[in-house]
Amino acid sequence: MKIVYCILGTFNSGGMERVLANKANYLAKLGHEITIITTDQQNRKPYFNLDESIKQIDLGINYTGNNNSGLFKKLVDYPKKQSEHKKLLKDLLFKIKPDITVSLFDHEVTLLPNIHDGSKKIVEIHFSRFKRMQYGRKGIWKIIDKIRSNNDLKTVKKYDKFVVLTEEDKSYWGDLDNIAVIPNANSFKISKPSSLNSKNVIAVGRYDYQKRFEDLIDIWAIVHQEEPEWHLNIFGKGPEKDVLQKMIDRLNLNDTVTLREPVRNIDEQYLNSSMIVMTSRYEGLPMALLEGQVAGLPLISYTCKCGPKDIISEGENGFLLEEGDKSGFAKRVIELIRNDNLRKEFGEKSFQLSNNFSERKIMQKWLELFDESLSK
Repeated sequence: MKIVYCILGTFNSGGMERVLANKANYLAKLGHEITIITTDQQNRKPYFNLDESIKQIDLGINYTGNNNSGLFKKLVDYPKKQSEHKKLLKDLLFKIKPDITVSLFDHEVTLLPNIHDGSKKIVEIHFSRFKRMQYGRKGIWKIIDKIRSNNDLKTVKKYDKFVVLTEEDKSYWGDLDNIAVIPNANSFKISKPSSLNSKNVIAVGRYDYQKRFEDLIDIWAIVHQEEPEWHLNIFGKGPEKDVLQKMIDRLNLNDTVTLREPVRNIDEQYLNSSMIVMTSRYEGLPMALLEGQVAGLPLISYTCKCGPKDIISEGENGFLLEEGDKSGFAKRVIELIRNDNLRKEFGEKSFQLSNNFSERKIMQKWLELFDESLSK
């Protein structure tokens, strides 16, 4: 098969980029012809390694160039960029002649259904139905987010297949004929899980509004009072790094909380930890929890939409806390710190359950979806 993936860029270290790299590499190794079309790569290398057979083409639209612009300029510039994007994308698809074209719900999502190049169109969303409303923006931006959220439903109906990551999210989209649930696969294989003997707790994610690391730092201030020998490592980068560091400074937590740069060998960091924590406002199916699970770590998370409830079985491989329950969250962390047997029991269960998200199982679902799309 000829398969095209459309995404803003592959230069980020995020979960969506990791998932795309894993899928593209898997399909390429099976002999499929894979092309990744980006809009904002700007000559940057992919963060995650891609098979040398995978073609990478950037259209040079540069949507991110308007990130710091005002509303009026965005309203003027965006239609122009969309028009250019559609023309370049259409010309390229007619040249490639793919069997399948996949949108990762980036700026091409409204354009692809109107490009009649003969390929089957599939859209996959890595967040949830109400992601746009979870930005927490106010005023005119809140109205725009609501309009765009309503338009998302109209858009996905135009695709041959629409893939969501969880059964929870599927229920939010209503009764759609084209919807399918395919979760993310584990990012790596680990033959022997963490020993859970280190005094390290790990969190992974972009330093931004979505991940709500300010809650996690407050939580750790409570934990530190009770268990001063333990350490929290937060791996990521993003616009809120300075704010978070100032918060750590203000709470005198520099000896116990460290903001760390993303690393490619993140599996080693999981194996050097004894639990993983997450305080996100929203997710799709969080790769950090999947990765922590395959490393055999106990999991503690807020019950945000969507994903944690699909990965964490309460009291079996971890704990789920209501959003904003910082004291309850801290108590659960302290409980696992002090109870070695419970920590190891949860870790063993996590390692067992990680098989539900094995690459082989998940990619078989994708291959079946592709075959079903092409047969119609």
